[in-house]
Amino acid sequence: MTVKQISVFVENKPGRLAEMAALLGQQDIDMRALSIAEAEDFGIVRIIVDDAYNTAQVLKEAGYVFSITPVLAAAIPDEPGGLSRILDLLGENGINLEYTYAFIAREKGLAYMIMRVTDNEKAIEVLSGQGIRLVCQHEITEI
Repeated sequence: MTVKQISVFVENKPGRLAEMAALLGQQDIDMRALSIAEAEDFGIVRIIVDDAYNTAQVLKEAGYVFSITPVLAAAIPDEPGGLSRILDLLGENGINLEYTYAFIAREKGLAYMIMRVTDNEKAIEVLSGQGIRLVCQHEITEI
């Protein structure tokens, strides 16, 4: 019950992110979520897309350096405190959250949290056991 996050290394110069975004757009790849971690010379663009396989092929053909990481995507109520319950459950069960980012769903009242944790299987067990709906790759395609 994970989704594929693609982390792309992009030179930290004006226009480089625009080039990558244009490339994906030209191939009808829809980004569902995006996060950027930057350093002085390059950035790591983390994306969740509608078609991870096609995106990987497009990036590879264009010469981008990237990796694919399984991450969790949890549907949470889009309301104050919605994230707190998930963070509490992870912490109480000794699961470290390495990073997270969010995107709002087209379905009113929901947001999706992308989470990179130290133990996907344990986090899936804990969150699912407490009624947190985790989203699979197929559902990301349909959003």
